Amino acid sequence: MVKTESITIQVPVEMRKYLEELSPESELRRNALLLYPYILNQSISHGRAAEILGIGKSELLDIYDKLGYSYLDLIQDELEEDIDTYLQLKKKG
Repeated sequence: MVKTESITIQVPVEMRKYLEELSPESELRRNALLLYPYILNQSISHGRAAEILGIGKSELLDIYDKLGYSYLDLIQDELEEDIDTYLQLKKKG
């Protein structure tokens, strides 16, 4: 089991009812979503995020996939950026 602690966050009043008494599955999904921006900005990897949540990387990828955040799309975007960078460097050289 993952060690947890409580924190206080500021949310709009109307959100409160959606955050009270979440099921363990909903809490996991919420926490995965809280980590997603850090994956996008490459502060942490999918593997590290899964480790923080106490689940396997494949389980985390399944959560994101069900929410419409495909791992393969992220890889495709990175690949396209790498190709663009390569082509720009090739033009300069």
